[in-house]
Amino acid sequence: MDIVVLVKQVPDTESLIQIAGDGVSIKTDDLKWVINPYDEFAVEEALRIREAQGGTVTILSMGPAKTVEAIRTALAMGADKGIHINDPIAEGSDSLGISKLLAAVLKKIPFDLIIAGMRAVDGDNYQVASAVAEFLGIPQITQVTKQEITGKKIRLNQVVEGGVAVIEADLPVLFTAQRGLNEPRYASLPGIMKAKKKPLEIKTVGDLGVDAGQVGVKNRKVKIAALKLPPTRKSVMMIKGEDPAALAANLVHKLHEEAKVI
Repeated sequence: MDIVVLVKQVPDTESLIQIAGDGVSIKTDDLKWVINPYDEFAVEEALRIREAQGGTVTILSMGPAKTVEAIRTALAMGADKGIHINDPIAEGSDSLGISKLLAAVLKKIPFDLIIAGMRAVDGDNYQVASAVAEFLGIPQITQVTKQEITGKKIRLNQVVEGGVAVIEADLPVLFTAQRGLNEPRYASLPGIMKAKKKPLEIKTVGDLGVDAGQVGVKNRKVKIAALKLPPTRKSVMMIKGEDPAALAANLVHKLHEEAKVI
């Protein structure tokens, strides 16, 4: 079973996000970068499938040099090898451009199954994995919380509004991991040491045969016009009163006389 996991490096969700001077990007100098949390579920599930059925787990990611940290994290968890698309030409690509590059790599390597996080916690677009499956011409099942592989078939539980859909498909398939699929393992110290020696290929846009005019910030189909922080919330006003009746009366007075909502 050859499994490929799509991984993205994102800012730590506990980091303070600040808008850069250009108004369309964020300040990155002081950010802590981590593997996308939903991608950790994907890596963990790939490792469990390999442990049950044998095979290999390959980590595929695109981004600048620091993206290697996320790939190495997945390798330290137990993945076998990594592929890193690192090319200044591709920097700033939108979801469509990223998907074309990832799919170009996948067309050149064997795979039975592709797993990705259901979304990245930075852009929150839910687009890359689905577009990759489309470019490859394979089925895709999103927001999966359970999977079972028997022979060349896979059975998955997909979260849908108000319930769960049970879906069967022939391999190869791409599915995205939702919270609840598993509990990701921590990278052990021996795993971290071994990760440094595991194979990691670097690919450029030229290596993949992708038209440079289809990727990069200048060729985005979706452009960011502006970034703005949410408006500051007003401070909370505490309503005082000696008993429930007084509290209610004071609340009505504030709503009517000050807030002007009744």
